[in-house]
Amino acid sequence: MTAADDFSVVAPFEVRTSAEQRVPFVFNSPHSGRHYPERFLAMTRLDGNAIRRSEDCYVDELFGGAVALGAPMLAANFPRAYLDVNREPWELDPRMFVEPVPSFANIRSARVAGGLGTVPKLVGEGLDIYPSRLPLAEALARIEAVYKPYHATLKRLVTSTHARFGFGVLIDCHSMPASIRIGENGMRPDFIIGDRFGVSASRALTENAIGLLIAMGYTVAHNKPYAGGFITEHYGRPARNLHALQIEINRGLYMNERTFQKSAGFDALADDLTRFCADLMAIPDSDIGDLPLAAE
Repeated sequence: MTAADDFSVVAPFEVRTSAEQRVPFVFNSPHSGRHYPERFLAMTRLDGNAIRRSEDCYVDELFGGAVALGAPMLAANFPRAYLDVNREPWELDPRMFVEPVPSFANIRSARVAGGLGTVPKLVGEGLDIYPSRLPLAEALARIEAVYKPYHATLKRLVTSTHARFGFGVLIDCHSMPASIRIGENGMRPDFIIGDRFGVSASRALTENAIGLLIAMGYTVAHNKPYAGGFITEHYGRPARNLHALQIEINRGLYMNERTFQKSAGFDALADDLTRFCADLMAIPDSDIGDLPLAAE
């Protein structure tokens, strides 16, 4: 068997839609996949719980209300530990593979150095995924069979949204460990909104998103420590009326990180996020796209 067979029963990803797209928004959940192929599990040195440490558990469900509001959602079924589509296609760590990586691979990015390249070396808490080096063909097969089709689908959703509405917003949905603290006072943010320091979205969109969450009583940080990854950077083009925001949710709000079970706060948070999505979608396009970028 090869990577092409890993998702012969369960599709590697899916597009969830209502009857008709009614809003210029696309939602993306690239790290919430929880189908771990048997072949992959046989490769790893980790048990069934430890391998999930990088998973954005249930984020696709938390934002599921956006679909009923008329926005498509692209959701991964493959796990982040298997392949990370929030990276460049060729961010590969040469220390992971038996053979040399291609000359065009980005082997010096900070994400590769941290063990979190396109084919990750580590899961959360710095645990090695594999006991030994992999054949390079394994990485190439995952990129061809899963990474490229995923991004082709995401590009199609973003492009068709922009063509239909003349405007588009991509919301990239993630979660973060409850242990995250920021600032001198060690504040624990409930959410972090990332816009690549003003490069991927207009200031107005970012400020509205932050303001809506604060009005609901949540603590919100901006760009620190998560400003957005490859997806936000790659698809956000505010000058072309294409905006991309990354939203990180503190897992302590909705789950037990040790047992991976939903907590009592899950349903209330999902309801709040549906209301947040509806309010964000209700902002006129002209109020989002016509203001100067934060970087200017």
